[in-house]
Amino acid sequence: MQLQVTNSPFTPEQAELLNRLLPTLTPSQQIWLSGYLSALQAAVPTTAVLSSAPVLAEESATPVSQPAISREVTVLFGSQTGNCQRLAGSLSRKLEEQGFQVTQSSMNSFKPNGLKKVENLLILVSTHGEGDPPDNARAFHEFLYSKRAPGLEHLRFSVLALGDTSYEFFCQTGKDFDQRLEELGGQRLYPRVDCDLDYDEPVAEWIEGVLQSLQERLNPSAIATEAVKAADKAPGQETSEYSRSNPFQAEILENINLNGRGSDRETRHLELSLAGSNLQFEPGDSLGVYPENHPQLVDEIIAAFGWKPEEKVPFNKKGEEGSLLDALKYHYEITVLTKPLLEQAVQFSTGSQLQELLSPDRQQELKEYIHGRDLLDLVQDFGPWQASARSFVPVLRKLPARLYSIASSYNANPDEVHFTVRAVRYQAHGRDRYGVCSVHCAERVQPGDTLPIYIQNNPNFKLPASGDSPIIMIGPGTGVAPFRSFLEEREELGAEGKSWLFYGDRHFVTDFLYQTDWQRMLKDGVLTKLDVAFSRDTEEKVYVQHRLLEKSRELYQWLQEGAHVYVCGDEKHMAHDVHTALITVIQQEGGLSPEDAVAYLEQMQQEQRYQRDVY
Repeated sequence: MQLQVTNSPFTPEQAELLNRLLPTLTPSQQIWLSGYLSALQAAVPTTAVLSSAPVLAEESATPVSQPAISREVTVLFGSQTGNCQRLAGSLSRKLEEQGFQVTQSSMNSFKPNGLKKVENLLILVSTHGEGDPPDNARAFHEFLYSKRAPGLEHLRFSVLALGDTSYEFFCQTGKDFDQRLEELGGQRLYPRVDCDLDYDEPVAEWIEGVLQSLQERLNPSAIATEAVKAADKAPGQETSEYSRSNPFQAEILENINLNGRGSDRETRHLELSLAGSNLQFEPGDSLGVYPENHPQLVDEIIAAFGWKPEEKVPFNKKGEEGSLLDALKYHYEITVLTKPLLEQAVQFSTGSQLQELLSPDRQQELKEYIHGRDLLDLVQDFGPWQASARSFVPVLRKLPARLYSIASSYNANPDEVHFTVRAVRYQAHGRDRYGVCSVHCAERVQPGDTLPIYIQNNPNFKLPASGDSPIIMIGPGTGVAPFRSFLEEREELGAEGKSWLFYGDRHFVTDFLYQTDWQRMLKDGVLTKLDVAFSRDTEEKVYVQHRLLEKSRELYQWLQEGAHVYVCGDEKHMAHDVHTALITVIQQEGGLSPEDAVAYLEQMQQEQRYQRDVY
């Protein structure tokens, strides 16, 4: 029904405002507004309720004296793979729908001194490596912990932290920000939420809690006015049918072993069809793949517990059920132990050993036990157990997708996506162990089969906007995968900028991944320079960081010409060594002090000329 002066108690201006606002409200917004108006009416004296509409209209024109509360919200994200950035975008849209004025920024693009002017701050941040901030959050993190950090008594904040409970320093960066903002005088408008890999539900709860807390502080009529403005400005949003929570079943077109005969490694190149999915991606994005647990491990766990494969158990919190066999094969993580899992599992153990291992004075022993062991180890080491499958299975984590750098350009290969995965097999604690997704891809899927997949956008690992900009790519082993995508894209678009690839592995003859691609691109001028390091082919091991130092003069010249540097691969060793080598090159060739060389590289990072996709 359209509101008019003749069918409502509203003035023409009020009716117009409401007619524009009401169709834009979501069901939850309608419920909130209804409750607010009911509470407001209950608080107004009866004599006021009986007043005529014109009098109310006149009174509403006079603002009530109250403290000015900002409708401005600053959303800062620190993200390595793009998850927090994507969630920050979703949060910002919801805030704008509610009438808030939103400033969204990555932490490295935000001027820290601007914190003094911020009243409402929402932080979304992941934790990288051993409790470290992601690359685009490092400088902001350091600023907050420095003497230059201002007092923030005026600030209200909330933190969403993403992490992985299988790591010792779970959500450490989020905890750091939460603690430090409080120390600086800030007040929480909503408690910090720490999220594991299966973060959809806690993220939704945090967003809902933050919105409610903000709404409670503000004048709802002001929110309504801003919501109308936001609705007028907002463009139509297209939502992809397939996503992390609704993966696409992609048919496998090719599954090829890239290693030569005699190699002690097996690296798979898979090509998948995206036909009919409407999924697209850019170079630098990742492919999420939902794997299956190894059937032998599933069978052994069921037997060790004395359960029956056909027993009915829950698949998720939505109430969906199925066989125990399918639950352990497709839905739950069984290859990783975490402290939270052991703390929940102890209730089912009839012995005292597990409870003793969890005692505060045995934390180091607990850490050592968890590392490299799986659910079968837990069952065998701490029995006997008194647990039905139906009661035990819900304490397990959801089986997470594995992310792989996309190794193809969508423009060069429409309706296809390629990725590279190295099979992980090893022995530990007296048993053979297998990488969940890598061995699934290597041993149990063939062309014609399907894999459940989704696209994970990574805005922090992108080609320069200009095709004329030089690029330097450093990617040993499977870390070279995204650079195949980069160069295919540049070739397809006719980019003329120089390109230099540093690649390394063990042996030239058997482990030179995508060798023919690089050779063709060198011949065609798509790739300008290629330097390789094969560590086992020489008496003294040589890695990519050594090649960087050998080419330091030319490398520094490229940097001075504005080259963008990309690093992909192992975070623990390679990425650290490459980072150190780059600082050495800048210091030596630029004649800089160690501090100035670090600042040079940090400035490159600030300008998005130094990007890393490391894991």
